[in-house]
Amino acid sequence: MAASDDRAPTMLDVARHAGVSHQTVSRYLAFSGGLKPQTSARIDAAIRALDYHPNLAARSMRTRRSGRLTVVLPPLVFNPARLLAGATAAAHEAGYTVDVLSLDDTSHARESRVVEVANSGQVEGILSFAPITRHSRAYERTPLVVSPDFDGEMRGTGDLAEATPIVEFMTTLASQGHRQFLHIAGDLDFASARARRETFLHTAESLALAQADVADGDWSGRSGLDAIRALSTRDHPTAVIASNDHAAAGAMRGALDRGWRIPEDISITGWDNSSMGRYLARSLTTVHVDLEGLGRASMQRLVAKVGGNAADQTAATDLHRVIWRESTAHAAS
Repeated sequence: MAASDDRAPTMLDVARHAGVSHQTVSRYLAFSGGLKPQTSARIDAAIRALDYHPNLAARSMRTRRSGRLTVVLPPLVFNPARLLAGATAAAHEAGYTVDVLSLDDTSHARESRVVEVANSGQVEGILSFAPITRHSRAYERTPLVVSPDFDGEMRGTGDLAEATPIVEFMTTLASQGHRQFLHIAGDLDFASARARRETFLHTAESLALAQADVADGDWSGRSGLDAIRALSTRDHPTAVIASNDHAAAGAMRGALDRGWRIPEDISITGWDNSSMGRYLARSLTTVHVDLEGLGRASMQRLVAKVGGNAADQTAATDLHRVIWRESTAHAAS
């Protein structure tokens, strides 16, 4: 028997259509398992035939299961699409849907809002890419996982700000005959920009380079262009380590404007593996940052915590990986 046209179908309607009890339908909707495959198939067919949509609020109050997880984002300074792609993929594989909550608030207001979400009973767990320092008993009922990789403005910290690829860039280019280097810095309000600058200077000292200068920058293509325009025509650097791909693209434009060939006269590296980098006049040597993997690993920790399991500690692939392309080569002899 189908529901009448003037009301929404209920769980009882689904039970009648599938030829099972409403308790069986309830078990199916509560993810409790234990049903025969043919029974589950009949209930699924009935739900689709009746276009039944369960009352998630009522179900979560009864069962404490909603099948939903929440991802919290602070005010954004970069596009989080790749990070969210990894997180949502891991959640979907575990059978959860994902709500994204972007909170453009002070840390106190943000943390109060997260406690409110945890107390709502509407989600089974919360993954925050913003720092959460407030402790609450709400997190005993609704598990919380906080990524250590971002600050309150979603600027990279911790492993995400690690700058070892700079060492690989400089060591390799030095072995190819480069002795004059320039680093175009990023915005030094960012831990990642400070780490790249410090690593550049430390590596230059360890390699005893003839020249290792730093130009102030702000991640923009314009800062890369200006840095190259400011160079002397004589004894200019033959290797440029830009803070990111945008600054590197600006540096490439500046070099071409000055009549310098890339990479014959000057080698240039970037960071972030932006999609545009491979389509530049000389495809850009850069650093791939595995944001998808970072998002996936963070969500997997939450899924494990929600299920009362220990998170898989298997080492993931490296967060940073250098990709060598056409914008770098041996120094001219």
